Amino acid sequence: KMNLPKGPDSLCFDKDVFMKDDFDVDQFVAECRKQVQLEEMREDLELYYKLLKTAMVELINKDYADFVNLSTNLVGMDKALNQLSVPLGQLREEVMSLQSCVNEVIQAIDNQLSKQEDLQKKKVCVLRLIQVVRSVEKIEKILHSQNSKESSSLEISSPLLAGQILERIATEFNQLQFHAVQSKGMPLLDKVRPRIAGITSMLQQSLEGLLIEGLQTSNVDMVRHCLRTYATIDKTRDAEALVGQVLVKPYMDQVIVEEVVKSNSNGLQLMYSRLLEFVPHHCRLLREVTGGAISSDKADIVPGYDFLVNSVWPEIIRAIEERLAYLFNPGNPDIFYERYSVSMEFVRKFERQCSSQGSVKRLRVHPSYTSFHNKWNLPVYFQLRYKEIAGSLENAISDGLEAATAGSAYHLQVSEVLWSCLVRCWSDRVYLSPLTHRFWKLTLQLYSRYAKFLEEVLTKTPPTEVSKEPSRPLPSSASSTSSRTSMDEGGSESGSPASLSTKQLVYIAADIQKLQEQIPELSEMVRQRLEAIGFKNFTVIKDALEDSKACLSSSVPTLNTRMTQHLTDRSCRFLKSASEVPRLYRRTNKELPVRASAYMDNALRPLHQLLTDSTGLVTPSTAQEWLRVALSECTQRYHETISEVLSSVRKMEESLKRLKQARKGAALTTTAGANGGPTDDSKIRLQLALDVEYLGEQIQKMGLQPNDISMFSCLMDLVKEARELAEQNQ
Repeated sequence: KMNLPKGPDSLCFDKDVFMKDDFDVDQFVAECRKQVQLEEMREDLELYYKLLKTAMVELINKDYADFVNLSTNLVGMDKALNQLSVPLGQLREEVMSLQSCVNEVIQAIDNQLSKQEDLQKKKVCVLRLIQVVRSVEKIEKILHSQNSKESSSLEISSPLLAGQILERIATEFNQLQFHAVQSKGMPLLDKVRPRIAGITSMLQQSLEGLLIEGLQTSNVDMVRHCLRTYATIDKTRDAEALVGQVLVKPYMDQVIVEEVVKSNSNGLQLMYSRLLEFVPHHCRLLREVTGGAISSDKADIVPGYDFLVNSVWPEIIRAIEERLAYLFNPGNPDIFYERYSVSMEFVRKFERQCSSQGSVKRLRVHPSYTSFHNKWNLPVYFQLRYKEIAGSLENAISDGLEAATAGSAYHLQVSEVLWSCLVRCWSDRVYLSPLTHRFWKLTLQLYSRYAKFLEEVLTKTPPTEVSKEPSRPLPSSASSTSSRTSMDEGGSESGSPASLSTKQLVYIAADIQKLQEQIPELSEMVRQRLEAIGFKNFTVIKDALEDSKACLSSSVPTLNTRMTQHLTDRSCRFLKSASEVPRLYRRTNKELPVRASAYMDNALRPLHQLLTDSTGLVTPSTAQEWLRVALSECTQRYHETISEVLSSVRKMEESLKRLKQARKGAALTTTAGANGGPTDDSKIRLQLALDVEYLGEQIQKMGLQPNDISMFSCLMDLVKEARELAEQNQ
């Protein structure tokens, strides 16, 4: 391996990188650019290039003598090579001749080995055919000896003896089958085949008869010999099918009868109870022999059988699917739920009767098990429940902000219906574990639909209709509005999407808060259902419900804005009446004002009403914040109105003074009272001061401090100056 010269330590690259097989220029440049600028990298490369050139020159100088001697040593080499070519050619011909001889010998040996292998195969085939003939003759000899004793079809007086003979025949028959399969296609086998078919037919008939007799007489040894014989000839499935037809089917035909099931309200439950009794009452002997019972003798059991899975269960399902097909009709979801629940409980109890976990696993992969579960149309059942649950919420949404029923934990009917829908998704007579994912999705959709409804109500937009498919947002009734409300305190027209009263807004806030408080209750409800099906990742569920909680909270800012705008608009309608104060005192000779104007009580009435409506429904801090924001906006507008009024009064006052000076003391009709009392302007200023001071008092009664209200201090400064002017002019 060539070693590159070492460069300075300040180089931005490692010299060994150039010797890598997968060296890539683009990657090399990209790595260097992470450390230095391109200009510095270029300088390092030039420096190392000079080092390489110097090293190359030194290497050539070091081995220069060897390069010169190489050309000298090669003089005359071509003549020597020509002298060697002739003997080498002769040697090559001799080697090829020897190779040809060896190949001929190898071919001869291969031919002899092939013939020997062929003879060996034929010998094996002959031995197999001989074994087939011997087995047939041996079995026929056993049968002949029994027939000579007048025991047709092996109906021997001793059942145990018959079972032992069948086992001998089965063992020999197993050998016969093995050799017959290996000798397939041989002409002699075709001649013996009819005799084999006769033996097979006789053996199966005898086994069937003996097994039926053993089951009918409860002869354990006879059944054991029979089942072991079936296993020996690899016909265990035939034995299980025979048990299903002879032992199981008659019982099922007697128990599974449509008229009997329909004749009693608990007919289905009673039928399943009788089906479960079949195993302990009629399969005890089979389970004891095959190891499916506790009392089974481990040393004398016959393995390889599972009569519950391969005999009993298929016959039960066949009879149910043929005779009780109406069970699977999902048209009435309540009845469907009852039938499905009872049926699945039967399946669970049947699984408990299985002898082992392996038997349960075999049962669950059995075609009839899958078929039975597929018969229950759970998607259609969910569609009906979806329509029922989502439809009730949509109907409540179409009714708008109707009040909830008396005694409800909620104040709006739509909120009460939402919670009932959420609970119903996971209730005992609705929820089914195979539909957990669908009910979970519906739960999140319900929250989302409710939040969308609130958004539409608070933004004065009627709700839009959406698809009724479960994969899309919840369905809504056509031709409906989301805010069918009663007339509010301000006299807005009933039914208008924009007419939300203070009480309705408070109800919305209270219900949002209540729904958020009850999310942990729903979470616990869902957790219990998920634990029952083995679900462990509850963090995902918790996070999703937190998202739903945040979705509900997303309406709160809009609600707060709507509430404060509502209060502000209703109060400011009356606060504008401050501009009418001058008209009340000019040229009217009214007495000096001693109390606030009537418009102030009217303006404050909506705010006091809010305190009344929100008590016990929302937190005091929420109500106080609504008041603070509304009063701040009202104060700002009121300040503008008062400023305009005082500015107008001042201009009027200055105009009258100039007019008085122009007439040089002439008798003028001034704003003074007839008896020389306070001027009209002083009364106006004093009235406005009383109004603002009264406003400050009421703010304190509402639980707020005037300093918390923006612009209120400016308003007080404004009327304080006005009061001082009024007192000077009295």
